Amino acid sequence: MNDLDEFSTSAAQSATSRRGFLKCGAWAGAGILWTVAGGIPRSTGLGFGRSAEAATGLNFVQISDSHIGFNKAPNPDAAGTFTEAIGKVRALAVQPAFMIHTGDVSHLSKPGEFDTAAEIIKGANLDVHYVPGEHDVLADDGKTFFERFSRSANGWYSFDQEGVHFVALINVLSFKAGGYGHLGEDQLRWLEADLKPLSASTPIVVFTHIPLWLVYADWGWGTDDAAQAMTYLKRFGSVTVLNGHIHQVIQKIEGNVSFHTANSTAFPQPAPGTAPNPGPMKVEAGRLKSLLGIAEVKLVSVREPLAIVDTPLSA
Repeated sequence: MNDLDEFSTSAAQSATSRRGFLKCGAWAGAGILWTVAGGIPRSTGLGFGRSAEAATGLNFVQISDSHIGFNKAPNPDAAGTFTEAIGKVRALAVQPAFMIHTGDVSHLSKPGEFDTAAEIIKGANLDVHYVPGEHDVLADDGKTFFERFSRSANGWYSFDQEGVHFVALINVLSFKAGGYGHLGEDQLRWLEADLKPLSASTPIVVFTHIPLWLVYADWGWGTDDAAQAMTYLKRFGSVTVLNGHIHQVIQKIEGNVSFHTANSTAFPQPAPGTAPNPGPMKVEAGRLKSLLGIAEVKLVSVREPLAIVDTPLSA
């Protein structure tokens, strides 16, 4: 059995189980405030006072799939909703240490889209760590994106913050519509070497664009060589994997690894298998803000499902 077979079988089995994944009622959101305390990441939706409460531990914000340049149904103003998300970050009573963007900064990889996104993100007044989405590498193999946003020559990198080891992985460079994400041998070798010196008690946070577990095979919502990456991560006591791409909150906990997909700030996508294809889910203009939701997620135990509370922007 190869990596993809093993990955597909185990993920498909877990995805159909009750604890395999939880789906939110609000499909696109304004970002997530993450706190790492005692090696356990916990998340809180941005807005409506909850995330403004003081928290102990390492705090950082995750945003994803801003798709600057998208101007069709259901959201003709992706820049506007992204600006609103950044405004919620600025309004936090306790400012986070940094922000991560898990891909699809732009919609068509145009320099002007990157310019607009960068200008909006400046409003957060935070250090930002990026990984690209497939929409960010449509032109010039991502050269424009990497020149503006990358922290390393090849795009993948790691850093440490207050005892937590963060790893940024790229799985979109060989992406084809409907296909899986792919890490590649060079990146996998780098990942193995990067993790090797670390103690098993080090909390690990991995962030990438396409999920590292198989959410839905028919739509390519997974990464074909993720199983190999997981072999390097399984010895650690606390591993959290964050991603975007599917524009909705779905969680899975498998042993010591917690997987979290993020909402988009631009537009919703259908739940797995509920439409012929993935893509922008059209809704009535009056309903858009009700679907641009805030996700509050609490990790009570690494061996239990996550508790999710959704609050729409229209509330």
